[in-house]
Amino acid sequence: MDIEKTLFDAHRTRFAAIDRLLPEAAPPPVAGERVDAATSAGIQVTGVVQRQLHGPDDVPLLWSAADVRQLFPFIGNTGTEGMDMLLRAWRTWMGAESPGEDSSCVVNWPSRDAEAIRAFLDHGLVPMSALAVRTGSHREEPADDGVAVRRARPDDFEDVLAMAVSTHDYIGQVATRHRSNAGALLAPGLELALDKDVPLLWLAERRGEIAAFAHAAWIASTPGSAEAELLPHGRWGYVNNVVTVPGQRGSGLGRTLMSVVHKEFDADGADGTYLYYNPTNPLSSVFWHRQGYRPLWTSWEVHPASALR
Repeated sequence: MDIEKTLFDAHRTRFAAIDRLLPEAAPPPVAGERVDAATSAGIQVTGVVQRQLHGPDDVPLLWSAADVRQLFPFIGNTGTEGMDMLLRAWRTWMGAESPGEDSSCVVNWPSRDAEAIRAFLDHGLVPMSALAVRTGSHREEPADDGVAVRRARPDDFEDVLAMAVSTHDYIGQVATRHRSNAGALLAPGLELALDKDVPLLWLAERRGEIAAFAHAAWIASTPGSAEAELLPHGRWGYVNNVVTVPGQRGSGLGRTLMSVVHKEFDADGADGTYLYYNPTNPLSSVFWHRQGYRPLWTSWEVHPASALR
């Protein structure tokens, strides 16, 4: 979908000024419906809305509503006013629809754009998830001598799945929706990870008992790839999930586990590591910042979609 060149040029300039780690701003998505608005000075701003529907057996339900409307804004250098006017137009555009309870409105936007944050908050959107990055050298926290870290094996599947489900249930209280079939949705990905010759899944054991795991992957951000819209070009370590059993959260297991994961990624030539965490989660929002991560993109959401103001 085309938008005015002057607006897109201003959009790219804004992104470049907000955060030096942001990749060059991506063009509008090809598919979607256009929403237009204008500031009091008559400057046009534009957005493209895409809708995604997820069935009951789709893995994205672990972190997403079943019916998602995502806005891709292009506000140039109009700041809070431009984003405010575009969100108003989106709400009017939404007025003809009747989204159900398991629905959301989503905007993914650079985390450091304080002017846009003001508009998001005024329209009822909250920071539901953040893509955070870790680059350069960092001082690793001392390892816990009482913790042993090893690669997971296929026979660890039941323990790993049980921990993953317990963490999903916890996050369901503070961020994403709780899904009763979380175990069935999580199982295939964990089985696939454990089936690899050298699985990127590490376990932390304390006194011989499995107490935490970290699941990761290698991701390449290359020109034209979907990853290049979010990350600088390079070879990145992706931390998909880090889980600690409920009774031992906050005891240093995650810190010790991640010191091993980071060292292995660094040794294998990663340009950096990244992950998604929930800003509303009182554990992860503290833990990941201490590990050297900082938000690059924030996903602003409102549930249900009809609650957009």
